[in-house]
Amino acid sequence: MNPTAPKGGEVKLSAVGTFDSFNPYIIKGNPFTMGKGGIFETLMTPTYDDPTSEYGLIAESIEIPPDRSWVAFTLRPQARWHDGVPITADDVLWSFETLRQMGKPLYRLYYADVARVEREGEQRVRFVFKPGVANRELPIILGQLPVLPRHYWETRAFDQTTLDIPLGSGPYRIERFEAGRHVVLRRDPTYWGRDLPVNKGLYNFDVVHIDYYRDSTVALEAFRAGAYDYRIENSAKAWATAYTFPAVTAGQVIYKEIPHQRPQGMQAFAFNTRRPLFQDARVRQALAYAFDFEWINKNLFYGQYRRSASYFANSELAAHGLPDAKRFQGKSSPPLTSPLQPMDQATIVPTCG
Repeated sequence: MNPTAPKGGEVKLSAVGTFDSFNPYIIKGNPFTMGKGGIFETLMTPTYDDPTSEYGLIAESIEIPPDRSWVAFTLRPQARWHDGVPITADDVLWSFETLRQMGKPLYRLYYADVARVEREGEQRVRFVFKPGVANRELPIILGQLPVLPRHYWETRAFDQTTLDIPLGSGPYRIERFEAGRHVVLRRDPTYWGRDLPVNKGLYNFDVVHIDYYRDSTVALEAFRAGAYDYRIENSAKAWATAYTFPAVTAGQVIYKEIPHQRPQGMQAFAFNTRRPLFQDARVRQALAYAFDFEWINKNLFYGQYRRSASYFANSELAAHGLPDAKRFQGKSSPPLTSPLQPMDQATIVPTCG
């Protein structure tokens, strides 16, 4: 990131599917979500190099007691909605209760361990946790609370889809749109948070134009025709075969693999061991051996994939290299493996059906 990046210009992006609502917080409809972070804001903002840290955005400070029984946020006094109205603790309380009652079901799950919310002045709000809550991540989860304008929504039905241009507090506003086809966002030159350290180097384009396409194939063809500027490719086949058009060979389109440190989680077969068929570990092992990853990767995925060797792949928590038996001396009792029995192993799968 360049903290002194110049501002201006226009960028054209793509989205696959359609949209019929500007309310991304309810379960109804197909909401426009690409501008979510540019129009609406949260109390805190994540740091992309540390998943357990956040910086203040609407919130100026955060307070947690030693027993972690509550968390309190003090809001920035300069925080404003697009209509110039200050963001207050009333907006935070209203957002929390409304999302929990009328928002997507995930919000009720997120905030299930919150016993109550207390307003402590115009700029401070405290979330008190239920007794015995051991979720140390809860302050971070509450820092991700979207703050919505109470005075705007009080005269509208929050639980219904809407194509009214929403009132937000972020760096962009919706300038114009055609339902299901495109949305144009324009950077707000009076955005209240433009000088915050967490926003340095961000939100540089004056205009963000987002076109919607029916499916990924159509979107790719539009990119090849020069209809938009930037694309993330998630198809191994397309990455290996589709980027040979003239603009690429002429250097007008630059495509590259960019390494990242995002944890990848696990992609694997998960056996239901409650079923008798899968209760024998040898059966599960035999099925794992029968899965020819190398052939599939070569012939179907163009050699683009690597086998996962950890539940925490591509993260600091993943194990690397071979284990050293000395580490386990006195902690394990041999034998650690079973002797090879080829004839017995050959009968496992037929025997189990």
